[in-house]
Amino acid sequence: MANTMQAIEISQPGGPEVLRPVTRSIPEPLDHQVLIKVHAAGVNRPDCLQRAGAYPAPPDASDLPGLEVAGEIVAIGTRVHQWRIGGRVAALTHGGGYAEYCVADASHCLAIPDNIDYVLAAAVPETAFTVYSNVWMRAALKRHETLLVHGGSSGIGSTAIQIARALGSAVVVTAGSDEKCAFCEQLGAALAINYRDKPWQEVLAAHYPDGVDVILDMVAGSYVQSNLDSLKTDGRYALIALIGGAKLESLNVASILRKRLTFFGTTLRPQSSQAKARIATQVQRDVMPLVASGGFVPMIYQRFALQEATQAHALMESGEHMGKIVLTVDTSAGDAP
Repeated sequence: MANTMQAIEISQPGGPEVLRPVTRSIPEPLDHQVLIKVHAAGVNRPDCLQRAGAYPAPPDASDLPGLEVAGEIVAIGTRVHQWRIGGRVAALTHGGGYAEYCVADASHCLAIPDNIDYVLAAAVPETAFTVYSNVWMRAALKRHETLLVHGGSSGIGSTAIQIARALGSAVVVTAGSDEKCAFCEQLGAALAINYRDKPWQEVLAAHYPDGVDVILDMVAGSYVQSNLDSLKTDGRYALIALIGGAKLESLNVASILRKRLTFFGTTLRPQSSQAKARIATQVQRDVMPLVASGGFVPMIYQRFALQEATQAHALMESGEHMGKIVLTVDTSAGDAP
């Protein structure tokens, strides 16, 4: 194996154009890590925020963007016993995924089902870890309860719709066009609301007058009050991003008391290695069988070569995509295994 690799680095904070190809040394795995020959890497909004200078990488993380990869294990640390060289894995990374090789904590890896290719597998970790940890591990969504997801056509949304439906829950989503709403309904959403057409909370109330049980929100801003008002008694509200802004001019929190609501927020990357390992165990147990059976199919909107990361980020920030954007590192990445 060579000592160097091709990668994409952030030359300076800015727009998609600041991404540039570079040659880097191949990282060496620490005793608890594996080294993965990357075949495909997912593109996520936190990558764009990091590139813009709004979401700095933690001090112990790679400065390269990329939080999820799929590929083949080519080296293992001295304390790694659950994986072998040659194993096919998808992994949540601590950065560094936009490269030909990437290290990952061995406990943050997922076994790729035999019938799934690397492109599909690369689209699983970031969204599955985020959705499952918030909606099921923390909000404890139950069968026959109803989940509301804002941004239903995104990678997060398309993942939440399919897993919830497969596990026996109804899903309502908001999205920004009729096309995106149709996409969500095709994935199994019971109701998709075009928020540009009419106020989403009015449509929701007409169909679900008692409200919903769990809300997964990446908007915040002006949505917070309407979300609180739209929850049933004992409802749970998971806030995972701030696309609509972090500040509100006013907020009436009386409904939190009156309806015994649970309101929490999380981000994935800053969580401890142990916390991510616990999530990985649950995702491997409950989500990966759905991937293998076709109950959850990662929706790939477009794939780009690694060297086209600039175009991939521009597409992500345009908001036009439905589902996931993936970078491929070699021409065989999308081939069936």
